[in-house]
Amino acid sequence: MQDLFIILAMPPAVKIGAIIVGIFAAIVFILMIFAYGSLWLQARLSGASVSFAELIGMTLRKVNARTIVVSRITAIKAGLEVSTAQLESHFLSGGRVANVVRALIAANRANIELSWQTATAIDLAGRDILEAVQTSVNPKVIDCPAPRPDKDTIDAVAQDGIQLKAKARVTVRANIARLIGGATEETIIARVGEGIVTTIGSAMSYKSVLENPDNISKSVLAKGLDAGTAFEILSIDIADIDVGENIGAQLQVAQAEADLKRAKAEAEKRAAMARAREQEMKAAVEENRAKVVLAEAEIPKAMADAFRQGNLGIMDYYRMKNINADTSMRDSIAKGGIPKTEDEK
Repeated sequence: MQDLFIILAMPPAVKIGAIIVGIFAAIVFILMIFAYGSLWLQARLSGASVSFAELIGMTLRKVNARTIVVSRITAIKAGLEVSTAQLESHFLSGGRVANVVRALIAANRANIELSWQTATAIDLAGRDILEAVQTSVNPKVIDCPAPRPDKDTIDAVAQDGIQLKAKARVTVRANIARLIGGATEETIIARVGEGIVTTIGSAMSYKSVLENPDNISKSVLAKGLDAGTAFEILSIDIADIDVGENIGAQLQVAQAEADLKRAKAEAEKRAAMARAREQEMKAAVEENRAKVVLAEAEIPKAMADAFRQGNLGIMDYYRMKNINADTSMRDSIAKGGIPKTEDEK
């Protein structure tokens, strides 16, 4: 009654202002009820109460209030204590809040140790934390090699030259502790493929591989191929192994053809060198013959000089002619011919 008397005693202008303020406050309250009433009531009834101030703050910070409230209710109902501030912080960091909450619930049900900090870090790193937890609970089977249109087997050659085509299936389980910074499935496939190729290549015969294909699995599994990866390899199973081509024989044939071509090339090279040498010798003979002809052309000049200087007499000249005639006759007789006279020459 005293407050009512105070209001009635106010001046008219003050009364109007108070009425306007009251109407404005009522409108704001009604709008808040329409905007946040359902979320506030849902959270309160679920035991995960969120104040109107927090809901208004989410709107001002451009946070999806419904996602935060629903995720908090889900976590509280699953027995996990996650604050609104934590959910908002991860949302503002670009994380998938609902995915992280579901992953925490799945890890809690499966007795897998997973903290909020680890889960959010994995999510912000770009990994699907929910899929990782599910893979940790239910192991995943990876085909090796990965299915491709051009190649669907791992090809390796034993020491006897026979090619083997193998297919493997790798059962892995996610390693939550190594999920951040750990290698992906592609690394597992590559390492397993390398191990299969190495194991088959070290076999003396392809028959021993076909007889005991499980030796490949044991050998590859013992190499610790999951080191540094986000997975733990549980088993490696050879799904199929077939005999391919005789690579050793093909390589021997190719080597023989290469050796034959090289030998032919060497023979052609030597033949070409011999022909060139023959032409050089013929040219040398012709050159020497030309020198002989030139030298014989100097003989008459030398004889003429000898006659002029008195070093050669007429009788000496005739004796030389007789000697030449005798030499020519002997050559003709030796060759079975008839000696030619000086005039016939």
